[in-house]
Amino acid sequence: MTAKEAKKANFAEAFKELEEIVQWFESSEVDLEEGLKKFERGLELAKKCRVRLAEVENKVTRIKEKFSDPAEEAAAEEDQDDQTRLL
Repeated sequence: MTAKEAKKANFAEAFKELEEIVQWFESSEVDLEEGLKKFERGLELAKKCRVRLAEVENKVTRIKEKFSDPAEEAAAEEDQDDQTRLL
């Protein structure tokens, strides 16, 4: 398994486990000690997912910048400036 595949699998596994924890809280009569452990694990998983999503978001931004047309960027910035002045 490549590093890329491992990251994808890790994200999918973490997200699935996080969903299972949420379902447990929603469907079970919550035991305080078990709930505390699951809550902590859920926070760990959520952080892992947020970090991975940020990595992907940064990569998408870099890809978009790589293939963007400078003329389109200037027009988009000008439109944004116009909208800001209207506010």
